[in-house]
Amino acid sequence: MDKTKSLQRVVFQPGAHEGLRRGINQMTDAVIPTLGPLPRIVALNQLVTNKMPEMIDKGGVIAQRIIALPDRDADMGAMLTREMLWGLHDQYGDGTATAAVLLRAIYNAGLKYISAGGNAMDLKRSLETGLKMVVEELDKMTRPVQGQEDLVRIAETICQDAELAAILGEVFDHIGEYGQLEIRRLRSRKIYREYVDGMFWQAKPFSRDLIKDVATKRVRLEDPAILITDLEIGKAEQLIKPMQVAQKAGIKSMLIVATKLETEALAAVMVNQDPGKFHAVAVQTPGSGRREQENAVEDMAILTGGQPFRRIAGDTLNTVKLEHFGRARRAWASYDRYGIAAGKGDPRTIREHLKTLKSQYKQETDPQKREELRERIGSLGGGAVLIRVGGATEHQIKERRELAEQTAGAIRAAIREGVLPGGGAAFLACRPRLQEAFEQTNNHDERAGYGILLKALETPARTIYSNAGYEPSQVMAKLSIAGPDFIFDVFSGEVINLDVTGIYDVAAVQKAAFYSAVSTAILALSVDVLVHHK
Repeated sequence: MDKTKSLQRVVFQPGAHEGLRRGINQMTDAVIPTLGPLPRIVALNQLVTNKMPEMIDKGGVIAQRIIALPDRDADMGAMLTREMLWGLHDQYGDGTATAAVLLRAIYNAGLKYISAGGNAMDLKRSLETGLKMVVEELDKMTRPVQGQEDLVRIAETICQDAELAAILGEVFDHIGEYGQLEIRRLRSRKIYREYVDGMFWQAKPFSRDLIKDVATKRVRLEDPAILITDLEIGKAEQLIKPMQVAQKAGIKSMLIVATKLETEALAAVMVNQDPGKFHAVAVQTPGSGRREQENAVEDMAILTGGQPFRRIAGDTLNTVKLEHFGRARRAWASYDRYGIAAGKGDPRTIREHLKTLKSQYKQETDPQKREELRERIGSLGGGAVLIRVGGATEHQIKERRELAEQTAGAIRAAIREGVLPGGGAAFLACRPRLQEAFEQTNNHDERAGYGILLKALETPARTIYSNAGYEPSQVMAKLSIAGPDFIFDVFSGEVINLDVTGIYDVAAVQKAAFYSAVSTAILALSVDVLVHHK
């Protein structure tokens, strides 16, 4: 007997579908309470037994914390759902609970149809056709974000924190989609924002002793020469020539960018600390790896008009000339970052480089690489802001900071791709198109797919109403009487015109949630066999 086979358990239909159903439903039940502006809380027991449970109202985080179910058949469905939810959370920071309720509604109804004798592949084609119809309708409803007032409304819809929403609306009105934003914790109850001078990078000076002003914790260089490298500099002689070239040209300050600076080379910088004669500051090349460092060197060179010295090209500092230096009106460095203001690079070259980076950003699908590209675009063409987020307790400060980061990500997506009517109203508005298609076809499988989606499109709104303490059927009846331009406000308990409420959802998030839910449901409905390894 094959020992490998003896360590496997194979599950056929109907057990396979039933196991997936249990897992999908259990994972969805765990995140459903988080949907809507008045969410419930999910308590997760912490590994350290003497600590209070972790209180979470974010579907993606809840899904990430659930790593396995004891029922191995159900675990497959749960992990399939978990992967979908975490992917949405990782890319958009939102939309997870919406996707979960849609997935459950579509899968359960689809499974019921297949169990009654329906064909899974025909149903798949019908659901895919319905998916395209819904996305087309969502595209028609999408409208661009217009001005600070819109941004504040969107932020408040997401975070339900008026003070934080006002700050974020103001900030993004200034920096746009790509601008640099750093969010830090603050031991205070307030929220502060600081507009940073120029562009900055998260990299440190090679010594804190280079920061002479202990009050501001910052050093400033006026009209500096900027030596841009990703080199490891070991000897003092390697820096003496570049500093001499700058001094002969009448330049009184220099920012030196390098990957590594040995003690001897750092000493050469430390002896040139006289702002009246010549003031040098050495900082680390931004980035944690070779690729990131090379990208940072390229961007900095274009921003300042310098010629970088690269390891990959075998460059050395023995050949440095005046034209190799980048230039800027100002440079500054603090204990954990440094920045350049008013770089003197060629504007046309900067525009072309930005155009290339934006094209790459739109085509990139990997969330981490997209974020790297966004940061590069921000360092070249956006504004830069630091927000410090406070709260009453350490736990509240941590939660508020995470909420600020999540809201900021959603606002960027809203600026990029627009907004939709919120509170589940956008999905409800897609139903007439599907209803028309349902009535026009005589194909049984097509009618089944459209009918499943028609019912599923109600579930986000119904769940929001239920979580807020309302009876969903009563609210749906009121909306049916009011008409398509109205929305239910869970705070006031009234049906109000959408233009008055200003309740919007980020279009990219809602489209991604619907697409992920339908695609995952189709995949799960196509599974016929589960194979477990020991």
